[in-house]
Amino acid sequence: MLTHHRLPVSLSLAAEDSSFFSSVETAATVYQKDKERFHLLLSASNLPNWEPTSEPLNLEDNSVNPELSPRLLWLEISPYRLVMTMQGGGKLSYRHFWERGMYGVSRYWLQNDELMGYESFRLRNYTRNLYIKGHPLPTNLRLEYELWTETLCLGKYVLSLEIEH
Repeated sequence: MLTHHRLPVSLSLAAEDSSFFSSVETAATVYQKDKERFHLLLSASNLPNWEPTSEPLNLEDNSVNPELSPRLLWLEISPYRLVMTMQGGGKLSYRHFWERGMYGVSRYWLQNDELMGYESFRLRNYTRNLYIKGHPLPTNLRLEYELWTETLCLGKYVLSLEIEH
């Protein structure tokens, strides 16, 4: 039972314990895998290719010429698990595995300048809550999680997805 729909979506990520907020509004393709499983594919707004520097990046400065690189986000959604993969965002890619009430893995890949390989690192995440509303297609998803190193909590986050029908 593979059906797909092209629908407007809003995806946001907010930190509960800092001022971090990011959002994307675009059209996405929703693939219904079976009664409770969906894949959502979207092209996110572009990010500048950034280089680490000690100076703050000023995108309004004409001397900075950020090359834009499209990002592709793929979400695998079920009532108990969420997997999110981002590729094509320049030098950074990631994959997060969240499962309700469990520790999961957040893995990041950083591409080097020579395009010859990747460096990767892993963090743990703990899924506090995962809510999905809507039938037969989901209309809202809310994921609350914590991001951890071995013993240090790096923050509490809320990922929200709204799908318009």
